[in-house]
Amino acid sequence: MDLGFKRLFGRRPAEETVRDRRARRRVPPGPEDSVLIVDDSRTAVHVLKSMLEQSGFTTYVATDGETGVKLARELKPGLILMDIVMPGINGFQATRLIRKDPLTRRIPVILISGNQQVTEEVWGRRLGANDFLAKPIQRGVLFAKVEALLGLREPTVQ
Repeated sequence: MDLGFKRLFGRRPAEETVRDRRARRRVPPGPEDSVLIVDDSRTAVHVLKSMLEQSGFTTYVATDGETGVKLARELKPGLILMDIVMPGINGFQATRLIRKDPLTRRIPVILISGNQQVTEEVWGRRLGANDFLAKPIQRGVLFAKVEALLGLREPTVQ
C-alpha cells in the first residue's frame, strides 16, 4: 500500500484526533450541571434525556410550562431546555416567568422549536433566552450549546 495513502487516510493517535475535533477539551459534568427538560413531546424528552444522561448529566423533566417554572424554582438546575409550543403556558411565557423570578433569573435557558423562523429566535432572546435550538436536534449542536452555557469546556490550549 502506498505510504502517502496511509498517511492521508490512516488513523491518527487518539490525542491528536481529539485536538482536531475539539478546540477545547470537555470537562465532565458535575452535580450542579443538571438539565431541566421542559417539553410536552414524549419522543423529544426521551431523545434529549438519553443523550444528556449518556454524557453524565442529571436530568429532570416537566411536560408543560407551568410545571417547568415550578421545578426550576425547586431544583435550580444548571440549565433549562425549553420547548416553545406547549399547552397552557408556552415556552415564551415560561421563560419570561423564569427571568422575572429572583430565584431562577440566572439559570440559562435554551429555547427549542420545530419552527425555524428567525422571529422566534429573536423574540426568545428578547424574553431572556440564552440560546436557541431548532428541531430536529443535532447531538453535536446540542452539546456545544449546553457545554458552553455550563462552562464545561476548558480554555483552548495552544
